[in-house]
Amino acid sequence: MTGKLPINIDHLLRQRTIEGERIEYKAGWNPQSVLHTICAFANDFHNLGGGYIVLGVEEQNGRPVLPPTGIDPESVEAIQKELLNLGYSAIQPWCHPNSATYDVDGQTILVLWVPGGETRPYKAKVNLSAERNDWAYFIRRHSSTVRAKGQDERELLSLAATVPFDDRYRQTASLDDLSHRLIREFLGEIGSELASEAEGLSVEDLGKRLNIVGGPPEAMFPKNVGLLFFNERPDRFFPATQIDVVWFPDGPGGDQFEEKEFRGPLSIILSEAISYIERNYLKETVVKYPHKPEAERSWNFPIGAIEEALVNAIYHRSYEEREPVEVRITREELLVLSYPGADRSIRMDDFKEGQAVSRRYRNRRIGEFLKELDLAEARSTGVPKIFRAMRQNGSPEPIFESDEDRTWFRVRLPVHERVSLAATEQDTIHDTQQDKSLKNKEKGQDTPQDTPQDNGHIERLVAALTGEMSRAELLAALLLTDRKNLRTSYLQPALDAGLIEMTLPDKPTSRHQRYRRTAGGEALAVRLKTRDAPT
Repeated sequence: MTGKLPINIDHLLRQRTIEGERIEYKAGWNPQSVLHTICAFANDFHNLGGGYIVLGVEEQNGRPVLPPTGIDPESVEAIQKELLNLGYSAIQPWCHPNSATYDVDGQTILVLWVPGGETRPYKAKVNLSAERNDWAYFIRRHSSTVRAKGQDERELLSLAATVPFDDRYRQTASLDDLSHRLIREFLGEIGSELASEAEGLSVEDLGKRLNIVGGPPEAMFPKNVGLLFFNERPDRFFPATQIDVVWFPDGPGGDQFEEKEFRGPLSIILSEAISYIERNYLKETVVKYPHKPEAERSWNFPIGAIEEALVNAIYHRSYEEREPVEVRITREELLVLSYPGADRSIRMDDFKEGQAVSRRYRNRRIGEFLKELDLAEARSTGVPKIFRAMRQNGSPEPIFESDEDRTWFRVRLPVHERVSLAATEQDTIHDTQQDKSLKNKEKGQDTPQDTPQDNGHIERLVAALTGEMSRAELLAALLLTDRKNLRTSYLQPALDAGLIEMTLPDKPTSRHQRYRRTAGGEALAVRLKTRDAPT
């Protein structure tokens, strides 16, 4: 298939959000080497979702060398024809990557996208010369393509006809169950060049480009991952696909609790649940010291740890089990519960040490979409990030729990000790705010909890913004991972207030977009610095 791919080319080359095991750079066209890598990505040995081959870009120590050397634009058609022939004659079962050309720094590059295959294992000719006819299985080992041998080959063969649940067809659904609008919004969110063409393409065409539909042309079905991300109510197909947030003001044994359910596409309920928790249940304590130039700020629970715990729960849960992801919040801890959780191959002792490493992922396609949205990275980075976020906030270490059969998985985030000391006063404030919120809602008025900018988001953004910064830099500075939350809870309110501005106001979605303070923002930054200075 040719045409634009559902990727952000800047992610592949500059931001490096795609891990090395899923991408290979090649300065030029080498049919035998490319064939072996296509075979390896199709075998998807670690269930990571296949990978990308970038032709026209040299590689040095696993990283792309920019600007690219490029390939001759007139050779692209010939390469694509040869790829088509190799897909039929030199790999079994047949396998054909998707391809697209891009202009990068004035040079033409060709990107091949090889999704994880549905009929693995795949084998390819070892040598394309006419004299040899040996065939072998190939897999990815870190950032290299290698021939599968011994235990690796036996394990690959055991994966035959084993397609992860999220990559299977849903024969009780139809293409009409995929939302054209949600697909377009996703492409725009990840900065894909396909977004500009999406309006004129059918759901079937877009589904093929994103590999979320399959089957024969006369009877195509959506894949489970397509319904989970691009259907307004995926819980109709997968019961209990939701996130439940429960607050226990008097503890789990108390008579009172607040509960809110989030149902809808996975990326949306993730963003909404995280924003809801941040608005309603996160509290900051500021302590000033006479001998320090800046005040110390601590949150009861760091948002970065909550984001990672929730993303991991959505990533690793089973959508065949009728159990929601649950967030339970008390004065003592925030708990994230999912079923069944991380793969059994990971030892609980490794979780406790912050060194959990998984060889295989249950939901390879869900992980692929979460990574495109910058919500997940895979390669077992979530657990170290939770530890790091808790440590940077001065919080106790997180606690990971499961039963012996790994039928459930629980992440406990203990409350910060300093914030816990002020819990009674803060809870009284929170209860008062809740009472005001109910009264105001009865009058049809907004409340501070309904208005993100009233919860200190603007101040945090203005304080963190130095010079001109990209969204990725702001995410890192604010210890956030959810780009949608950054946009809706931080950037847009600050833009509306006239405290920050875009460097490219006429191109709001440009990958070169940066943000900087206005004169009003600079004045606010000075006031914030003065406010936090020692007295």
